[in-house]
Amino acid sequence: MKAFTSKTFWIETWGCQMNELDTQRMAGQLMQSGMLPTREVEDADLILLNSCSVRAKAENKVFSQLGRYRQLKRTNPDLLIGLCGCVAQQVGESALDRNPDLDFVLGPARVGELSEILERRRFGERVVATGFPEERHFDIDTISRAGAYKGMVTAIEGCDKNCTFCIVPFTRGPERCRPMEEIVAEVEHLVEYGFLEIELLGQTVNHWRQPEGRWDFADLLDRVARVPGVERLRFVTSYPRDFSPRMVEQFARHSNICPYLHLPVQSGSDRILKRMGRGYTVEAFLQLVDQLRQARPGIALSTDFIIGFPGETKEDFQATISLVEDVEFASIYAFKYSPRPGTAAVNLPNPVDDGIASQRLQQVLALQERIQRSLNEKLVGSEMEVLVTGWGEAAQLQSGRTACHRIVHFPAEPAARPLGSIAPVVIEKANPHSLLGRQPLLQ
Repeated sequence: MKAFTSKTFWIETWGCQMNELDTQRMAGQLMQSGMLPTREVEDADLILLNSCSVRAKAENKVFSQLGRYRQLKRTNPDLLIGLCGCVAQQVGESALDRNPDLDFVLGPARVGELSEILERRRFGERVVATGFPEERHFDIDTISRAGAYKGMVTAIEGCDKNCTFCIVPFTRGPERCRPMEEIVAEVEHLVEYGFLEIELLGQTVNHWRQPEGRWDFADLLDRVARVPGVERLRFVTSYPRDFSPRMVEQFARHSNICPYLHLPVQSGSDRILKRMGRGYTVEAFLQLVDQLRQARPGIALSTDFIIGFPGETKEDFQATISLVEDVEFASIYAFKYSPRPGTAAVNLPNPVDDGIASQRLQQVLALQERIQRSLNEKLVGSEMEVLVTGWGEAAQLQSGRTACHRIVHFPAEPAARPLGSIAPVVIEKANPHSLLGRQPLLQ
């Protein structure tokens, strides 16, 4: 094999915010070694596929892209290709056996070792780096945050829950909490860097506990919200069973904690929730929703639903429909059940016919679209602060997100706003999935 002389890289990312942050970490390591990102994958000397395995469709996309990128080696024999992320952890060494043009496999808990992996590849080794080391170092100075509009900070990794459908404990490993002092130091670093919005990350972020201490996530929220310069604070993903009254209180105590929360419920049926191993009831979930809305009136809630879970009856599905109607979520992420290898749910009896599951999914999505349009129409005429994140498809349209996480498009008049800044926008029109507005005239 020729000496490794890569100068440009391309990273393709699927999945959650934790994958996005892992991509930033890998890009930072590469740039620190002298490599630069390229805008065209055909020009890359190194291609990284940062994968997601939560659903089979996402996993299949990764292998489809891998097949396409293998063709690039025909014109560039020195091209290196690495499979990273949750699929890498799941398939391990078998990925090298199935794909002779794949150079290395890198699990999500090992992304900090990318430079070492590339060094080993220089000497001809096809590397498999998976598993969950006891110690994981977070080098905040080697994270490439260029182009990001919010600063993402890992609070907790992995998951110790036993949801029967979920593959995350296999791909992200057991729970590991970072100490509060590390998290706060990284937040302060991001504020100095210029970020106005901070997002705390974890598969079950509100289950954070101070290692060998007594602080819980309520204490962490309180401490981070008090960091000078943090204008917006978000966190994802929360587990309903892990919310405490003290955590809810933080929404009332700190106005910079965004009036938005992603709270996955997965089903509106207690029977299905029990089969999923979620550990709460619909009644408990609704009580939590009431508590959150009392603490922060107008809070926007989003959620996840799995449609067609094994054993889901018409009555179970109707319970989900009723929950969507009762709560009026600001947005939902609904998908058909996707069997994942190694999870308990693959052995459950009474699978739901795929055609029936598809019909149910479309019914949920149609209902939610009507609800979202109605909720968004109530915002017409209001002035909202929008964190500018990019440019729209139409000429001279900028886009961004409100504190309640709604997408807003607005003309760059009377002046274009810098990305990452906050702009006042008067809402003039509501669509189901976005808002249109204008900047008020300068005084």
